Amino acid sequence: MNEIIALRHHLHSHPELSNQESDTSATIEHFMAPLKPDQIIHVGSHGRLFLFEGTGSGKTTLFRAELDALPIHENSGKMYASQHPGISHACGHDGHMSMLAGLGVRIAANRPLRGRVGLLFQPAEEVEQGARDVVGDMHLNGIEPDAIFALHNIPGIPMHHIVTRTGSFASASKGMVIRLTGRSSHAGEPEKGINPAAAMARIVLGIKQLNSEPGLFKETAFATVIHLKLGEVAHGTSPGEGEVRLTLRSFEGRDMETLTSRIEALVTEISEDEQLKHGFMLTEVFPATVNDPACVSMIERAARQQQIPLKRLEEPFRWSEDFGYYTEHFPGGFAGIGSGEQEPPLHHPGFDFPDEILDTGIRYYFELYSMNHL
Repeated sequence: MNEIIALRHHLHSHPELSNQESDTSATIEHFMAPLKPDQIIHVGSHGRLFLFEGTGSGKTTLFRAELDALPIHENSGKMYASQHPGISHACGHDGHMSMLAGLGVRIAANRPLRGRVGLLFQPAEEVEQGARDVVGDMHLNGIEPDAIFALHNIPGIPMHHIVTRTGSFASASKGMVIRLTGRSSHAGEPEKGINPAAAMARIVLGIKQLNSEPGLFKETAFATVIHLKLGEVAHGTSPGEGEVRLTLRSFEGRDMETLTSRIEALVTEISEDEQLKHGFMLTEVFPATVNDPACVSMIERAARQQQIPLKRLEEPFRWSEDFGYYTEHFPGGFAGIGSGEQEPPLHHPGFDFPDEILDTGIRYYFELYSMNHL
């Protein structure tokens, strides 16, 4: 385990932001190449897919980890803390990569007898683009997995527990930018302009009412106002432009469609009433991560075989994961691994993936691998 711990500490010290993970990718390839994968395929902006092929026919299984870090300044106090100011692995992707590298070591010593196995190191998870791009590259390379699995550490859950759920595991989310255009005028003659302020206030109140409308959604769904912008700081001007930014979240994909359409209808109605032009832009779109029942059965069986405690979620997490792009196309199994009840939350400046759970994750992954390929 020492080499895996050393790898994690190195990755933790040298974090890179989404779509800038060139050194991280090179580090992973330098570690994986001596394990003699049958193919190394470049995917996404900086991603790598390492394929190990058996001699007999069988299923294709992929295991995925993420390369990117976050624009957060670390204050963990660790000796191996980030050497890049303002950037850190505050989500634990260094640990996720290291568990997958550890699986690679074990696969190299126990090569598949049937089928093929891919270890996928994906860029740009934090900005949702990474998985979407990788799925396209997988199709181009003729890679259609029968199952794809991933682990994400979960602070607040006791160490070593595997966390699972059939169906939706993590929420769908998207950013929505609403732009309103009227006509500016002198602040002393506001009647000669069309100021979006009243419309913006009505939109904010309308969204609050929408969030609490009974029976509208099958499961939890809501929009959060995250930013408002109205004109510029000029006391002599009544502004003619405004912007409302929202984050939309839902446990189910259909509820996201309902939420989106209802907000668009609300904005359209208010804009027309206020004589404003309006437009929408979507950003950072994450589909819901939806677990396949057969994959969840394998997850639970693997945990039991390795005597790893299991925890079943009652409802999905409210955070989002771009693993949902994979589960839209392939059967998937996304699980959590407890990183400790005292561990700071994800995206916290003091967060550090605990080395203690690396071996648990590797044993769990190898059990899943053995089910289908040994």
